[in-house]
Formats: sequence, C-alpha cells, structure tokens
Amino acid sequence: MFDPAERAVAIEARLRAALAPQELTLVDESAMHAGHEGAKSGGSHFRLHVVSRKFEGLTKVGRHRLVYDVLHDLMKRDIHALAMTLLSPDEPSTARSSS
Repeated sequence: MFDPAERAVAIEARLRAALAPQELTLVDESAMHAGHEGAKSGGSHFRLHVVSRKFEGLTKVGRHRLVYDVLHDLMKRDIHALAMTLLSPDEPSTARSSS
C-alpha cells in the first residue's frame, strides 16, 4: 500500500503512461469521507477527469474497464472509490461538463 502522499502520484503516473491524455485531473476527496468504511481500511476516494484519444470508439463501460485495467492492483488496496469522467477529444463540450 502506498503512503497517502505517494498514492495520487502513482495513480497519475500510471494513467499518463497508459492513456497519453490531453487532459488529466485527479482530485483526492478522501478528507470528505473521513470515518467512512473505505477510509478506515486505508483506501482513498478520488475523482478523475481524463481526455484521451485512447477512449475513441469505446463505450462508457469500455473506457472504465480500460482505466480499471491500468489501476487493477491499486483498486484492491489503495483506491476505495474512483469517480470518473472519461472523454475523447472530439466529444462536444456539453459532454465534458455532464459526464
């Protein structure tokens, strides 16, 4: 298990290497979930926004699976919850704010 300070750095590094994103924002929302069961076990809560050509032609489920594949071992011990907005660069700006 990563130290909480290193956790976000490791997640972002993996996503950048695998997805070559045009945009990537990862926000640690763990403090908002203090006392929650996942927080007690050491897992963190994150919100992720990624724009990548790797998502072109994939369904929403396919995009999520791609991210889960990249983070698979971290999902078991370091990440308790991951809210995701995953877009391709060609999606309209309305999709960017509502996905």
